[in-house]
Amino acid sequence: MSRIGKKPIAIPKGVEVRLEGDQLIIKGPKGELNLSIHPDVKLDMEGDSISVSVVDETRESRSIHGLFRVLIDNMVTGVTKGFERVLEIVGVGYRAELKGRTAVFNLGYSHPINFELPEGIDAKIEKTKITLSGIDRELLGMTAAKIRSFRKPEPYKGKGIKYAGEMIRRKAGKAGIK
Repeated sequence: MSRIGKKPIAIPKGVEVRLEGDQLIIKGPKGELNLSIHPDVKLDMEGDSISVSVVDETRESRSIHGLFRVLIDNMVTGVTKGFERVLEIVGVGYRAELKGRTAVFNLGYSHPINFELPEGIDAKIEKTKITLSGIDRELLGMTAAKIRSFRKPEPYKGKGIKYAGEMIRRKAGKAGIK
């Protein structure tokens, strides 16, 4: 049995949790999220906490026990506090700007890259720093990964788009012939 899956999830004040069929709907001050619950997972709502348990002790149901507990906890955190991801642009002439819901990246290619932000994700761009925020952690991570994929950091000069705090393993260039 999963150690993480055994922990109950505390529901803060102002958050409404409903279970309609196999859909879990969590509504809070920042918005509303829903999740399809797997048939092998059972939810018990007592008071201001949710407990996740498995229907039977098969390998498949045990493997998703902790996963669904963490997904539900991320939903509760998302509708109360929200999530934020910071990316940094490194490189001479590399820049980004926001035009409405479209981010325009100039990353050394012969053309600018126009990226339409998904619904539920907000961006703030300051010179070489991109701050993405939203209530859905999965969508936020996928959006950040998509933006990073436009120009991944290269190992020689470290130019490209990287996560804030990410360490780029640098390689030595050619030493030259003596």
